[in-house]
Amino acid sequence: MREHTKVIQIGNVKIGGGNPVAIQSMTNTKTEDVSATVQQIKELEKAGCEIIRCAVPGMEAAKALSEIKKEIHIPLVADIHFDYKLAIAAMENGADKIRINPGNIGEKEKVQAVADVAKERGIPIRVGVNSGSLEKEILNKYGRVTAEGLVESALFNVSMIEDMGYDNLVISIKSSDVMMCIKAHELIAQKTNYPLHVGITESGSVWQGGIKSAVGLGAILNQGIGDTIRVSLTGAPVEEVRTAKLILKTLGLKKGGVTVVSCPTCGRTQIDLIGLAAQVEKLVEDIDADIKVAVMGCVVNGPGEAKDADVAIAGGKGEGLLIKKGEIIRKVPEDGLLEALKEELKTWKNCC
Repeated sequence: MREHTKVIQIGNVKIGGGNPVAIQSMTNTKTEDVSATVQQIKELEKAGCEIIRCAVPGMEAAKALSEIKKEIHIPLVADIHFDYKLAIAAMENGADKIRINPGNIGEKEKVQAVADVAKERGIPIRVGVNSGSLEKEILNKYGRVTAEGLVESALFNVSMIEDMGYDNLVISIKSSDVMMCIKAHELIAQKTNYPLHVGITESGSVWQGGIKSAVGLGAILNQGIGDTIRVSLTGAPVEEVRTAKLILKTLGLKKGGVTVVSCPTCGRTQIDLIGLAAQVEKLVEDIDADIKVAVMGCVVNGPGEAKDADVAIAGGKGEGLLIKKGEIIRKVPEDGLLEALKEELKTWKNCC
């Protein structure tokens, strides 16, 4: 279905129409603190973020966007609630896209004013509906928050902006209820060809939210639904990007970046496998080479289990093995395993 969605240009990034699923995140700095916001965005760029969103709670934040734009390299989205004047100011100060919920902007005249400026400047609008922001009429109709209600609310707000003469739109319908979110996306994908921004909102901590997002986004994206994603975590924004990259890579929707596989611990393990695996993940997180690295806990099964890995290390008693393409290269002291792996990775294209 991704191939059939409308193409929307956000700065220098295209979403929809079969373009690669773009990774988004959101800054947690005060947007008016230009220096801190730029620093965080650059860290996110390095991690693989392709579109960044900033909160615009006041006019000072809206005006800060123009300075932020000068220092970053990815499209900037302004997140607006309640005040239509902030949406207009954000666009005037260089926002590449704005995110609004028309329902909390107020009267149609205010939404019309936003749509007029967006049309004049060619700036896409993301129409965002969350399970916590449904109109009273829809809540009364269904008796509670439902997937059907999320879809109805989103399409109602989209049609309102279409009637105002603007259709450069992206839709998002988010819920913290994973199964409801999956169902809502399945329903809306059948009813519109606008590109969809997908995420599980308020999903929780890096651990809990990562699992919820992997289940929800995985189920949605694997059906060909979704054109851009944000993994919403209660944690550092860079963790959102890393999790999003792994979800896309696992689904075969993104290439590049090292895949780390490691075996579970067992009674044969005689090294600090948990610590070593964590060190390896840290070592390779910024490497863009499309290779597989295995971390095995013992020399009994290590070479066999790591056969399909490009490079692997397998622990033993006080020593371990360095393995390449399933072949044992040499024995290495236990405390030298990580360094041996690091040196081997340097021989691979785009590594280290």
